[in-house]
Amino acid sequence: MSAMKHSLNELENELFKSVYDKTPDYVKNLDLIDISNKNEFIFKLRKEHLLPYDKNKNPHGLNLEEWFENYSKEAKVSTAGIRGPQNILYPQDTRFPINLVGIILATLAKALVAKEKYPDKDLVKFAGREVRYNSDIYLEAIARVQAANGIRTLLPEQRKSVPIWLASFLAFKLDLLGGEYITSSHGISVKNATKDLNSQGSQYLPEESMEFVNKIREIFDLTMKNGYYDIKISANDNPLIDEKVLSKINNGIDLYLEYLKSGVARKINLDLIRNMKNKIVIENVGGCAYKTLSKVLDKLNVSDKFVWFNQDEDPFFHSIGKYDCTPKGEKAFYDYSVDATVTLQKLGDEKSFPVIETMHYDTKLKDMPSGTVVLITDPDHDRLTIVQTLDYSDLDKVKESGTDYIDIGNKRILCIFTANQAFLMIMDFWAKQLKKQGLWDNHLRFIIKTTASALSWDEWALKHGVKVVNVPVGFKEIANIMKKVELKIKNKPNSDVILNDVFGNKINLGKNPRLLFGGEESGGMIMGCEDLIESLSGRKAVAMREKSATEAIIAASALIAHLQKNNMSLVQYLLNIFTEDKINACFDTRADIAYYNESEPDINALKAAKIEGEKKRTKNDLFFLTMAIAVNEGVMTVENVKEVLNNTFRSLLFDNLKSVKFVGDGTYLEFSDKFIEIRPSGTDAKTKAYGGGSDKAVIETYSTVLGNYSGERNKFHRKYITDSFYKTAKDKAMKYYLDFVNKDANNEVFVVPDYGKLF
Repeated sequence: MSAMKHSLNELENELFKSVYDKTPDYVKNLDLIDISNKNEFIFKLRKEHLLPYDKNKNPHGLNLEEWFENYSKEAKVSTAGIRGPQNILYPQDTRFPINLVGIILATLAKALVAKEKYPDKDLVKFAGREVRYNSDIYLEAIARVQAANGIRTLLPEQRKSVPIWLASFLAFKLDLLGGEYITSSHGISVKNATKDLNSQGSQYLPEESMEFVNKIREIFDLTMKNGYYDIKISANDNPLIDEKVLSKINNGIDLYLEYLKSGVARKINLDLIRNMKNKIVIENVGGCAYKTLSKVLDKLNVSDKFVWFNQDEDPFFHSIGKYDCTPKGEKAFYDYSVDATVTLQKLGDEKSFPVIETMHYDTKLKDMPSGTVVLITDPDHDRLTIVQTLDYSDLDKVKESGTDYIDIGNKRILCIFTANQAFLMIMDFWAKQLKKQGLWDNHLRFIIKTTASALSWDEWALKHGVKVVNVPVGFKEIANIMKKVELKIKNKPNSDVILNDVFGNKINLGKNPRLLFGGEESGGMIMGCEDLIESLSGRKAVAMREKSATEAIIAASALIAHLQKNNMSLVQYLLNIFTEDKINACFDTRADIAYYNESEPDINALKAAKIEGEKKRTKNDLFFLTMAIAVNEGVMTVENVKEVLNNTFRSLLFDNLKSVKFVGDGTYLEFSDKFIEIRPSGTDAKTKAYGGGSDKAVIETYSTVLGNYSGERNKFHRKYITDSFYKTAKDKAMKYYLDFVNKDANNEVFVVPDYGKLF
């Protein structure tokens, strides 16, 4: 039995102790897969492993059938990899969704699917990780299972951390079969996941995930039939585990620099950054950003313009977002994640920012000049949050802009911009930079955004002649549109590119268009290039497939430098956009309703709480979803929906409701002056409620009330929605979603290149 881990961090020790105390001895004593064994070996999966543990009747039980049932369910709806909590001290603990056995089974299944699709081919994949607990173990397991199955795996030098965007970029640029990346994005510390990347470098769509999930089922069936299934783990130094390729190209950074220089890292932006007087702070939460981003900034000759917070890597994320009590004041370890925009409502209209408060900017920024900007990136370095210090004298403008803020002392405030606000400023600034360079009119421009993102983006785009394609939440949905556009450009280069958005609108992007911006309200964005990006074997793309905080940081830094030069705050720039472009929907909001404590270390209590939470999440979702589908099928009218909503939510008015639509993963309520979207989280027992409109207080009220609704079906709802319709609504929703995904889909088969000629 291994001893409990110890940390110099008292709060982390509290987490370790809690996990240790609630892990049963039989799990602590498990010795299934010894990854420290550097030689080739066999993991014998036994039928006993598939069944529940019983001290007397089945002491070898791992209950993998139950694990698989939950894993399969997650694969069908996941928006960003198959995520879940893990036992941070005992990674072989199969009671948790993410565990070493599960990682090996999923990797093996993906390898077998790939070999069936591409028999007798030289298959090459990338594998990488960020800084989470056990990520190094999972990375090694993935590489060794793939090598044992004849798949060459490219690893970063010394198998160290890299950002998710670099994994995505290399999968496309080097024409790889795909990639495996270990992360749970900005989720809590005890969570982990594998983000499966396909040959385009984009996240698997549900149907791609189900291919390998079905293969796991086959493995289990063979195990039950034969009593066992041998899984080979290669030697640690197997020649198919390759660190040399990436070493030769500086871990891919040099290739990525070429991409940046064709986009946001042009001379016009770099000159602004190089002439900045005041430095920008980069908050490296976690943080795998430093190792890569610092090299990028150095090669761009701008590194002296930045100050770093938290350069070291830490799976506890420097205690950011961590507390010793729950939101209800109960004594327990609680993790708010590292999403800096998470809010808590206090008495009256007062908000608190529990994640920001653990960053201690009241002291860290105390001696820095007013107007200092902090660029906050997450553990896998794909998301960006922007904050700026201002004086009390700016408070009226801050309130007018709808920007949230907290007092940090010395008569100063910290403005906390939502991604909706920050990205509106970035896309506006970059459009102006393209015009200054005389490039704007060379192509028609378009943006891809999730429906939950700002309505102001749509308004801004309309004013600037930029087309908008709305998609469901999830960056893979943005990437899917990119691929559809590219296929149309390739097949009919002289014809208009026409496709449908998730609202059902037909969008004409014109001939040979270029992506100006792709992004989502949760902090992920990408920007395209003037020339199509080309892989080593000649595949072409309008932009990369994964959000990149490096790209966002370069663009944001140029904007900040421009504003410094003109003695202007971000708040003032935002207000200028609202005025110049006559934006009505100036405000946005998001309410996150979590139904349980994700940090609960007792897995049985965690599972029970999650199941109950999922029931609440689904009940809330179905109340709205059924009406959206009923309207689409002619069972209800919008007037009928108004009747139901007005009688269910007596404190709110729905008289100006214009439409109710299912948007791939949630229900979108369009009003004459706002929108509200209610959607169940694709990765956890949470409800997310979004809003955008002309009155911040109004959209906050609507999103909070609707998002927190129990979903109870009253007589008004039952008047139109029968029990049978209610039960089939989720299946109908999946069909509508897949119809959207598959229409005009780019299903070009990946052709395995001759890698000997490429690298």
